[in-house]
Amino acid sequence: MHFLVDAQLPPALARWLANEGHPAEHVADHNMATASDVAIWRLAIQIGAVIVTKDEDTARLRGGAETGPQVVWIRLPNTRRVELLRWFETVLPDIEAALERGESLIEVV
Repeated sequence: MHFLVDAQLPPALARWLANEGHPAEHVADHNMATASDVAIWRLAIQIGAVIVTKDEDTARLRGGAETGPQVVWIRLPNTRRVELLRWFETVLPDIEAALERGESLIEVV
């Protein structure tokens, strides 16, 4: 699974995912840290990536579209980077399973 991490989440999450064996990039790696949701959506399609976001608008975009990239919607409150990475380690197997099942929107609380 190829992941594209949105701007509300730290670049460290993309690096962590890469260390876990998943191709992963942060939107900043594409000079798109301030890009619109639609531009990020298009990039995800172009590179074949799953969007990882905290942005409810991106989740709504996924919910209203018949096609497009899978979206992992992180509903965790704002937290320190180390806590986010620790938490993500516990939920990654469930995220991977949901993506493999073909779920288009995975909401993680």
